[in-house]
Amino acid sequence: IEKFPGVERSMLIIPAIDLKDGQCVRLRQGLMDDSTVFSDDPVAVARRWVDAGCRRLHLVDLNGAFAGEPVNGEVVTAIAAAYPDLPIQIGGGIRNLETIEHYVRAGVSYVIIGTRAVKEPAFVAEACRAFPGKVIVGLDARDGLVATDGWAEVSEVKATDLARQFESDGVSSIVYTDIARDGMMQGVNVEATIAMAQASSIPVIASGGITNIEDIRALKAVADQGICGAITGRAIYEGTLDVAQAQRLCDEVA
Repeated sequence: IEKFPGVERSMLIIPAIDLKDGQCVRLRQGLMDDSTVFSDDPVAVARRWVDAGCRRLHLVDLNGAFAGEPVNGEVVTAIAAAYPDLPIQIGGGIRNLETIEHYVRAGVSYVIIGTRAVKEPAFVAEACRAFPGKVIVGLDARDGLVATDGWAEVSEVKATDLARQFESDGVSSIVYTDIARDGMMQGVNVEATIAMAQASSIPVIASGGITNIEDIRALKAVADQGICGAITGRAIYEGTLDVAQAQRLCDEVA
């Protein structure tokens, strides 16, 4: 699942750093006006999770998701420069190859294509050809239907159907977010995550609703279905989940 040497195939705990106006924030259900600022120093936040033993970071340019172009790119570049050996994935406002190239040059390992993947699936294949192994597709769903544009629009497309379309493109993984649970601390939607993992051969990274170690345990129990990681945000900032403990649990051999 992982393409980096020396990393075993256990499920990854991936701390989220959501960027808004240069600060690290968390939103509830993707609402920009319902945000909590956790830090005005995102590089220091990255250091905190690296020190806790994370093996990948998940960055989101929230302003970029709504603007359709990178807004917090300087912060992303600073984090990538501070931790050149750490795999970093970035999403939010990635709508063209130029943006992908900018991030790859900055040292980012993976770019997450969300809105454009839904609206123009052929772009995913194009991006995978141009940047092999670097492309993740972000599928955000409410009641199984895909949402776009910073979750402002909900489509009629089933997330699992869309996942199948990308199967032959060379997508590294799919970040699957259950919007209804995101930032709400209500527990992860294990059933929907399994359904997404089973829909295609692409590894799935779970996102949305992860609250405590029990959620990680529940995901780990079904990780062999094709779940390669779990993104966690509010839980690690509010202290209901310990990154080091969660990763240790995932690394334990059953």
